[in-house]
Amino acid sequence: MKPSMLYAPTKRLVDVAVASSVIAVTLPITLPTAIGIRATMGAPVLFRQRRPGLHGRPFEMLKFRSMRDPRPGEDALKSDAARITRLGAFIRKTSIDELPTMLNVLKGDVSLVGPRPLLMRYLDRYTPEQARRHDVKPGITGWSQVNGRNSISWERKFELDVWYVDHRSTLLDLKILALTAKTVLFRSGISAQGHATMPEFMGAAT
Repeated sequence: MKPSMLYAPTKRLVDVAVASSVIAVTLPITLPTAIGIRATMGAPVLFRQRRPGLHGRPFEMLKFRSMRDPRPGEDALKSDAARITRLGAFIRKTSIDELPTMLNVLKGDVSLVGPRPLLMRYLDRYTPEQARRHDVKPGITGWSQVNGRNSISWERKFELDVWYVDHRSTLLDLKILALTAKTVLFRSGISAQGHATMPEFMGAAT
């Protein structure tokens, strides 16, 4: 089902309006957070990582840093849960770590709603059906985020992402934003057991 002709310009208008408002309103939160991160974890304050955007094209995603640097001999990928600081755990639970991503929304790298941008190395691991999640611009929140977030399997997450691609509309986006507020309020589905967020996706066979 194709979205209406007004969907894309309306979505962009909402993205810019909401992102601008959030950046302005949350300054009393983001400034102390940045100071706290600098004091407890050092520099840099922002976590920057290349992520796949629309059609898999890379962009640099911004988030508040929530992990300390790996200690000598510590595996950065396997120790992610252990490296989250007390402040980092708090800003993740409250989704404060996502606030800098509003700058990506203003730039047009991501939208407020869409499949979450994952890792560049996952691109070659998707099935053709799963890869359809990149047919739309990625989002800060999405259909899979409000239907289990990180507590569901990768396969189920991708099914929900592709369902969104096929059924996206302004009304669905508004519903997702409303459900996101509820998810953040109750702090549900933030991580999979034993991991800071989700275990690495190794491919469809897993």
